Amino acid sequence: TATTTVVPTACPPNDKSTDRVLLFEYQPPFCLDASSIYTAVFDTTEGEIRVLLDTERTPNTTNNFVVLANYGYYDDTLLFRLDPTIAIIQGGSPHTNDWSDRGPGYTIADEGGLFKHVGGSLIGPFTYEPGQLIMARSVGPNSSGAQFFFSSGPEVARLDGQGSYIVFGETDADGLAVLENMMGLYEVDPSSPYGRGPKHEITVRSVTITSTKG
Repeated sequence: TATTTVVPTACPPNDKSTDRVLLFEYQPPFCLDASSIYTAVFDTTEGEIRVLLDTERTPNTTNNFVVLANYGYYDDTLLFRLDPTIAIIQGGSPHTNDWSDRGPGYTIADEGGLFKHVGGSLIGPFTYEPGQLIMARSVGPNSSGAQFFFSSGPEVARLDGQGSYIVFGETDADGLAVLENMMGLYEVDPSSPYGRGPKHEITVRSVTITSTKG
């Protein structure tokens, strides 16, 4: 596991030939080509999930994910949380493989529409449906970093009232089928700080980024 803090000055290659990096002094630079279409390929122990990334509505969020993936940030990590009440499958924590993960060393700015405080809560512009790739966050503004979750069923629409979790990608029917099967592994786990989890570990072996000219 790479633990050295890196000052990001250049863009890592898509072939992941650079050393693995898990900590950064600040957010890496913008590395996307505006004329390209980007896909994140999740190789998991339950099957492959291909996600078309959104470079139009959420370019900075997508860039952040692409750069982290190309540094190997998400490789050999767990999808550690299943919650069927809101149909989410959460991961992206290479340091601890749980909620307590310290993250990459920075957070990113909110984007994709208007965010506002209503009654002490942060309300955003997003709505949710099955098959999306979505950034996790804390309650404050501009608080996403690296953790993400997939949506696997219509129950995720219960998050519409918040709307602050940034949607930055969508999978196809095959990928959604993998996610539905993953959620089928849910069981109550009294030893878990979340009170729930998969029956066995679900590992993201790697996340590979592919790009094609649009």
